[in-house]
Amino acid sequence: MMATILQVNSSGRRQGSASRQLTAALVGKLVAEHPGAKVIERDAVTNAEFLDEEWVIANFTQAQERSTRQKERLQHSQKLVDEVQAADFIVIGTPIYNFSISGVLKAWIDQICRPGLTFRAEPEGFVGLLKGKRVFLVVTSGGTEINGPVDYATAYMTHILGFLGITDVTVIGADTMVSDPEGALDRAMRQIRDAA
Repeated sequence: MMATILQVNSSGRRQGSASRQLTAALVGKLVAEHPGAKVIERDAVTNAEFLDEEWVIANFTQAQERSTRQKERLQHSQKLVDEVQAADFIVIGTPIYNFSISGVLKAWIDQICRPGLTFRAEPEGFVGLLKGKRVFLVVTSGGTEINGPVDYATAYMTHILGFLGITDVTVIGADTMVSDPEGALDRAMRQIRDAA
């Protein structure tokens, strides 16, 4: 069965972006390991849509009761949900901006966190519906130590992915980019090569 790889980039930079360079290398590795794999590229920067009152009301209206306008308002979100549901592997590139993720990556997360589609509420709590997927989280940082005390990006991403049912998460990290960019990239590339 052909694998599907979803590649999500969220760096504001196009040229010279470490996270984009690393996600490209990782996707290349996955394609080599899974010949014929389908790659879906999602750029969170150019496709960002932020939640507003109209979206929230549409989202919490029962599907069969939504107006034509409400259905249109949720079309972008539904496309993102479809991509995530179809993916076997998800590669997410996120630079750490001000100790956390970028606003556009948060917008992508908000669009895919949909009750009844990617999670549901049970009497005992929430249940994630995106089980059986593997995520590679590529985190880059100028100076914030990845998984350090002020890295809120990695902790948040692993938590929200777990909330959606994805617990198989491999973190590929390139920190200290300001003081040692080449060394940080080399270490991250080694992590990619070693990733099973």
